[in-house]
Amino acid sequence: MIRFSVNILRGCFGGCTFCSITEHEGRIIQSRSQASILREIEEVRDRTPGFTGTVSDLGGPTANMWRLACRDRAIESACRKPSCVYPTICANLNTDHGPLIELYRAARRVSGIKRVLIASGLRYDLAVRSPDYIRELVTHHVGGYLKIAPEHTEPGPLSKMMKPGIGTYDRFKSLFDKFSKAAGKEQYLIPYFISAHPGTSDEDMLNLALWLKKNGFRPDAVQAFLPTPMAIASAMYHTGRNPLKRITRDGERVSVVRGQRQRRLHKAFLRYHDPENWPLLRAALKAMGRADLIGNGKRHLIPAFQPAGTGLSPEGRRRAGPSMAPGGTTAMRPVRPGKRLR
Repeated sequence: MIRFSVNILRGCFGGCTFCSITEHEGRIIQSRSQASILREIEEVRDRTPGFTGTVSDLGGPTANMWRLACRDRAIESACRKPSCVYPTICANLNTDHGPLIELYRAARRVSGIKRVLIASGLRYDLAVRSPDYIRELVTHHVGGYLKIAPEHTEPGPLSKMMKPGIGTYDRFKSLFDKFSKAAGKEQYLIPYFISAHPGTSDEDMLNLALWLKKNGFRPDAVQAFLPTPMAIASAMYHTGRNPLKRITRDGERVSVVRGQRQRRLHKAFLRYHDPENWPLLRAALKAMGRADLIGNGKRHLIPAFQPAGTGLSPEGRRRAGPSMAPGGTTAMRPVRPGKRLR
């Protein structure tokens, strides 16, 4: 992907607490000129061995923040808010996606360019402000799947992440589906979620799992939170406090998921469809008083039966050898080159 991609900006004003891009690259967006971007596309076309006409990405930390900025430079330089888009989009923020639409069109007009894809993360709460941008994106720049990061469905964890509510995702998906249908294309959103983030309870993960099943998602690679340098969520993890909210003298208390069993449980809720996770989920659902979600019907989260050779401990799996699929063949999940299993 990187080989045939072009970076169009640096920085991010999203302020997500689990991310340190703002600390590394700044909160004020540094946008390249359109002419510079088009020149690099031509260089990729002319000088990169193996290029077949598809630009794999025009993006950066956030694909659709190109040329977005505060309406007043004086306010921008003095503002100390950690995010321009949380809890709501700042009234001083220019959210006009018109220049970005023109950039996409100019990139498509470059001789020898067959397709220009957008693969960087997309800030969908900004995108819904511009249906014309979503139409342009969906019609010309999605290669069948578009990755997007709601991160969670529940208000508690989302407030600690400084991410918009799931209702904003629903509005974006509605426009995405509408314009995909109008373009005569079958395209899908791939949502990303985080497990074990500070401020996340077992009930929050259960509700997320129910949302995933209701919407037909079966995540494969999932992200379990780990504290990283310079991220606000790392301070929450180590202190058990929210440094952004002063409810008491020491700050708001935040529940932290540290134990390996609870971390495995939160990840298991994201992968509720994996038989290896069913024994852990059954025990947790019974302890939570939600045994009604165990059964073999559509309304149940996990089945009551356990396939042979699954759900074993690591030691048990070593003794049992390779898991066997029906018919006696070894059941293995193919992994695409370059893909990491988590």
